[in-house]
Amino acid sequence: MGPIELNKRQVEILDIVKGNGPITGEQIAERLHLTRSTLRPDLAILTMAGFLDARPRVGYFYSGKKTSQAISDDIAQMIVKDFQSIPVVVQESMTVYDAICHMFLEDVGSLFVVDKNSILSGVLSRKDFLRTSIGNQDLNKMPVHMIMTRMPNITYCFKGDTLIDVAKKLMDRQIDSLPVVEERENGFEVIARITKTNITRAFLSLADDHDL
Repeated sequence: MGPIELNKRQVEILDIVKGNGPITGEQIAERLHLTRSTLRPDLAILTMAGFLDARPRVGYFYSGKKTSQAISDDIAQMIVKDFQSIPVVVQESMTVYDAICHMFLEDVGSLFVVDKNSILSGVLSRKDFLRTSIGNQDLNKMPVHMIMTRMPNITYCFKGDTLIDVAKKLMDRQIDSLPVVEERENGFEVIARITKTNITRAFLSLADDHDL
């Protein structure tokens, strides 16, 4: 079942209970200049849906469950810097063999490659390593800059970007993570990473907070 869409009166009731609970049905009706019987169906819907709790001889409490619009607003406000993780960065001169070992030791799906000035220059994925390993090249002698995806073909994000925007980039590019960067005079410095796992954890935390 999809989220319940509340009508204008039900939203007004929720606002009254949030600010004044516990409050009786009669007091809510009085504030809205309506009769108690007129409000009875709305109060029943809000209680059954879990937005309100009702206690005999006490009144209505706000249960903490949010409307679908409020939840959407919360998701829209989730930004990268609150959920990012430590990036795994390697130098352009590292050999492909060492980079493969590094990736598996760090248990990540991508490595971010930087030049001698610590500026982002490339990205390495497991697919890049697999494709290279199938050939006859000597992986101990080949530097990663020969097989990496280079700028400007790298998708990246900033710490102020929303998780929604990042999730769209990940889906559009069919990749597992993005470097989080800050702009410098000569390019972008990698300061963090954001992954599908980070985003999944963020959305699950929202569900736990609001009992979705």
